Amino acid sequence: MKILVLGSAAGGGFPQWNCNCHNCAGVRAGDPRFRARTQSSIAISADGVHWALINASPDILAQLKQHPELQPARMLRDSGISAVILVDAQIDHTTGLFMLRERASQLPVWCTEPVHQDLTTGNPVFGVLQHFCGVDWHPLRADPPTPFSLPELPDLRFTPVALASQPPPFSPRRGRAHREDNIGLLVEDLRSSRKLFYAPGLGAIEPHLDEFLAQADCIMVDGTFWTDDEMIRLGLSRKTAREIGHLPQSGGDGMIARLSPYASARRILIHINNTNPILDSASHERRMLQNADIEVAFDGMKIEL
Repeated sequence: MKILVLGSAAGGGFPQWNCNCHNCAGVRAGDPRFRARTQSSIAISADGVHWALINASPDILAQLKQHPELQPARMLRDSGISAVILVDAQIDHTTGLFMLRERASQLPVWCTEPVHQDLTTGNPVFGVLQHFCGVDWHPLRADPPTPFSLPELPDLRFTPVALASQPPPFSPRRGRAHREDNIGLLVEDLRSSRKLFYAPGLGAIEPHLDEFLAQADCIMVDGTFWTDDEMIRLGLSRKTAREIGHLPQSGGDGMIARLSPYASARRILIHINNTNPILDSASHERRMLQNADIEVAFDGMKIEL
């Protein structure tokens, strides 16, 4: 299995267009401790030709330009993207669908029923795309987890897993969460039996997740915030990380502590907010991650399982 990190930042990217925090200022100043990042998305393949795009970020065109392996050039109009899998309906994971509208046939999109509802009502992305390439929607079930495969990637099996979350702010169901508003994915290479667990939006590690985390060879999960009050302390929000839907890294019940039972797996943080001090490669917080043997994803990172 080939895993390509197209983007590793949270919504807004890094640097964020209107932010002058310590981290964003460091990128603009050319400080080598900081590395610019686009908004979170990965691509997965078994053969290096056919790829599943996991989330379509607003930066998708720039990401595709950086990765020629996603353009096999077999005909005049072509793409290595065989299908798109959405883990939620958030703007930073779905806006890029608009950029794929020139596709010659309907765009195959796999997502849960609640996500489909939000993308046809509160933010009618799918309705807009019907005026262009159209959408070939495939419903997936995460509660209970129901495995599926993609026609052009038969060697990979995807198992969606429901995560505790809230629907997006534009959702007609805001405040009335559904178990399938946000999912994680266990991806297995059927040839090697190697597995990836991917969850860029992880607000809590619930008991039912243990069986999926325990069998993964690589765990790539939410790295949005370092502390629960990060945005409050900076005066950027009145909500904690957990209230926004993200498990912070620090603290006795934070991501670092919760990932410690799975030390045999390669553990990587993705979807990193521009305010998070781990974006400073020389920071104390980054050293703490290194001491815990936890990596920080970056754009262009390649993993083979």
